[in-house]
Amino acid sequence: MAPQNPTKKRKAITRDSSEADEIVLSDGGGDLDAGFLDGILSHSEEEGSSLSNSGESAFDEEDDDDLDDSEEDFGSDEIPSDEEGEKRNSIGLNGSAGSKSNFVWEDEDDEPPPNHVVTEDANGNPRYIYQDIDPVYASDDSEAPETTNTIGNIPLSFYDSYPHIGYDINGKKIARPAKGEALDALLDSIDIPKGWTGLTDPNTGKPLELSEQELNLLKRIQMNEVGEEGYDPYPATIEYFTSKTELMPLSAAPEPKRRFVPSKHEAKRVMKIVKAIREGRILPYKPPQEEDEEDLNMQRYDVWANEAPRPDHAMNVPAPKVPPPGYDESYHPPPEYLPDKNEKKAWEEADDEDRQKEYLPTDHSSFRKIPGYDKFTKEKFERCLDLYLAPRIRRSRLNIDPESLLPKLPSPDELRPFPTTCATIFRGHQGRVRSLAVDPSGTWLASGGDDGTIRVWEILTGRQLWHVKISSEDALNVVRWRPGTDAVILSAAVGEDLYFVIPPIISPELESRSNTILDEGFGYASSKSTSDSTAKSPAVQWIRPTSTRLADAGVLLKIHLRSTIKVISWHRRGDYFTTVSPSGQTSSVAIHTLSRHLTQQPFRHLKGLPQSAQFHPTKPIFFVATQRTIRTYDLSKQELLKIVQPGARWISSFDVHPLGDNLIVGSYDKRLLWHDLDLSVRPYKTLRYHKKAIRQVKFHTGGLPLFADASDDGSLQIFHGKVVGDLMENATIVPVKVLRGHGVMGSLGVLDLDWHPREPWCVSAGADGTCRLWT
Repeated sequence: MAPQNPTKKRKAITRDSSEADEIVLSDGGGDLDAGFLDGILSHSEEEGSSLSNSGESAFDEEDDDDLDDSEEDFGSDEIPSDEEGEKRNSIGLNGSAGSKSNFVWEDEDDEPPPNHVVTEDANGNPRYIYQDIDPVYASDDSEAPETTNTIGNIPLSFYDSYPHIGYDINGKKIARPAKGEALDALLDSIDIPKGWTGLTDPNTGKPLELSEQELNLLKRIQMNEVGEEGYDPYPATIEYFTSKTELMPLSAAPEPKRRFVPSKHEAKRVMKIVKAIREGRILPYKPPQEEDEEDLNMQRYDVWANEAPRPDHAMNVPAPKVPPPGYDESYHPPPEYLPDKNEKKAWEEADDEDRQKEYLPTDHSSFRKIPGYDKFTKEKFERCLDLYLAPRIRRSRLNIDPESLLPKLPSPDELRPFPTTCATIFRGHQGRVRSLAVDPSGTWLASGGDDGTIRVWEILTGRQLWHVKISSEDALNVVRWRPGTDAVILSAAVGEDLYFVIPPIISPELESRSNTILDEGFGYASSKSTSDSTAKSPAVQWIRPTSTRLADAGVLLKIHLRSTIKVISWHRRGDYFTTVSPSGQTSSVAIHTLSRHLTQQPFRHLKGLPQSAQFHPTKPIFFVATQRTIRTYDLSKQELLKIVQPGARWISSFDVHPLGDNLIVGSYDKRLLWHDLDLSVRPYKTLRYHKKAIRQVKFHTGGLPLFADASDDGSLQIFHGKVVGDLMENATIVPVKVLRGHGVMGSLGVLDLDWHPREPWCVSAGADGTCRLWT
C-alpha cells in the first residue's frame, strides 16, 4: 500500500461491534426496559440523519475525495509497511508519555503532535484516550474555583488511615494537606493571622479562614446592625400625596350607589347591638357612685396638734409652714413691683377667672393709710347665698347583709327523694367500665368495658345473670337498651361494629317478639333488592354474625360502620336510633331504621367534630353536638332551627329534658350548663362544682325533678331541677347531694351514669372496674 501524505487530514471512523453491544447490555441492560433503549436508538438515528443532511452543503468535492481516501485507508484489510508501523508506534509512545519536549518535528509545515493516544479496546477496535487540558492564564477557565471535596456528609475521620481526604468532581483523590510540627502550631497560635478561626473546613481539611468581607459581616451582626453594607434604616419619606388640590377628578366614573344608599351591613350591626342591649349582654352606662360620707366613728389624730420646737433629727417631721408673703404683698412694695397704667387697666378689664393674682400691688406711704377691704361685704353675701341655695339632703347609710342578697333556696330535706347512699356494688369487669344502661322495666342493668364483655345484672340483688364476650381486641364503648317493654333488645358498640343482643333471661314469648322485630328488616331488604336490581349497594350492611358462638349466646344482628362508634341514642318509639363516630368525617352521624335495616347519613359537611346526638322526646327534632355548639334540626322540614352556644371549650355530653324545652350540657372544662331553649341560645345557668372534666349528664325520665353529672374526680353531683309550664317562672336548680365512692384510675373517674325509670335511684360506671347503685 502506498504511503499517505502526512499533511492530509484524517477523520476517525468508529465501527459498530455486536460483541461490544452484547457486553454493554449484559452489564446493565437488565435494568433498562425495551422502551428506554428504543427511544435512545431512534433519537440517535434522527440526530445522525439531521447532521448528514445539514453537512452536505458544507463540504466541496475535494473534501469528499479526501474523506473517501481516508476511509479507504482505515477500511482496508492490508497490513501496513514497517515504516508506517514504526511511525505509528512512535506517535503512540510519545502520546502515551504525555511529554511535548521529547518529540521534535522535522518539517515546520507538519502538523503538531496529536493530543490523544490510540489504543485497542476489548473488542480490538481503536480507542482514543485524550490528555487532560492544562488551563493556562489566557484560558477561559483561569478563574475556575478551587477543587472541592465531593464526599458529602461523610466525616473526614473516616479518611484518617488514608493519605487522601476525598475525591474531586473528576474522581481524583485529594491529597491530605501538610501539617506543621508542634513548634509551628505554637508559632501560628502566637502570630494569629487575619481571618484565623481555629476551625477546620470539613470539605478540604484545611484551616478555615474568613475573608475581609466575611469578617465585616460578622462584626456588623455582632453589633446588631444590618448585614448589608450601606443599608439606610431611616430612608427619606416620599411624599406620595401633596396638599395641592386637583381641579379635575381622578376618575370620571359615576358615584357608586353605596354612597347614597343606606348600608345594610351597618343596619345589621346596629340591630345586633340593639339585641345585645335587650338581652342584657351590653349594659348602659351608669354614672360612678358617689363616695359615702366619712365615717364618724373613725378616730383621727393630729400629729402636729401640740407642736413644740425640737432639735433637728431624722425621725422628727416638722409641721409644714405657710410660705411667707412676697414683696408684692407689702403695703409699701419696691417700685419695680408696682404696675403701670396699662397693666392696671388690663387687670381691671379682665374677668376674675382670667386674673393671675387676686390683688394689685399698691403703695402706701404709712401703715395707717391702708384702707379697709373693699370686697368684704360682697364675699360675705356670696357665702350666705351659697349656703342658702345649697341642697340639704340627709343620706341614710344602707346596712345590708350580703347573705340576704343571695336567692333563698329550699332546704335539701324538702326536696327529697334523691339518692344519698351506695346500696350495691357490681364487680366482675376486668379494666374500666365504659358504659351502662338500665332497661325500661327497671329490672336489669347492662354494662360493658375494656374487656369487650357485655354483662347483665339484677339491680335489686346485684347478681350477674348473663354475660357474653363480644371481642378480645377492642373495648366495648356503649351499651343501650331499646325503649319500650314489648321487646327486650340490647345494642352494644365494639370498635366499628354494632351488635343487637337478646339476652336469654327473658320469657319465651318476649324472646319471640324480640326476634320478630330484628328479622323484619331482612324481608324488607330482600324485597327492595328484587324490585330495584340496578340500585347501588348500601354503604352499611346489616348481616347476621358469622360466629356460631355469638349466635348461640343471643347476638343475632350486626352492623359494620367505617369508624369507631362512641354514642348510641334511641328514639322514644324504638324503631329509630342514631350513632355517632367522631372520627368518621362525612359518615360521623348516622340514623338507622331497625324495621327496614336501613342506614342514612344526613350530614355530608358537618361543621366541627361531632360529640353526641339525640332525638327530641316529643317533637321531630334532632340535636347534634359538636365541640363548641349544639345544632337543632327539624327532621320533617329538613332544615336547621337554631344553634345553641353553651360557651364551653369542648362539649363532652348533653341531655334533653323530658318536656323538651330545656337541656343540660357537660364539658371537659369542668362546667355544667343549663339551657332554656325558649329563652336564649346562651346558657341560663353555669354550674362549677367539679375539679376535673365532666363525662356524662343525665335527666331522670320517670317524672322526678332530678338530674346528675359524672366527673373524672370520682364523684357524682345530684341536682334538683324543677321546670314548670309557666313561661314567667324560671327553672329552679338546687344542688342537693355529692356522691363519692369511685376510685380515680389513670386520671379517669366516673365514665357513665343512668337513672332508674321509676325510682330515684342512680347507677354509675367507674374507671376502677365497678358499677354502683345509689339509692
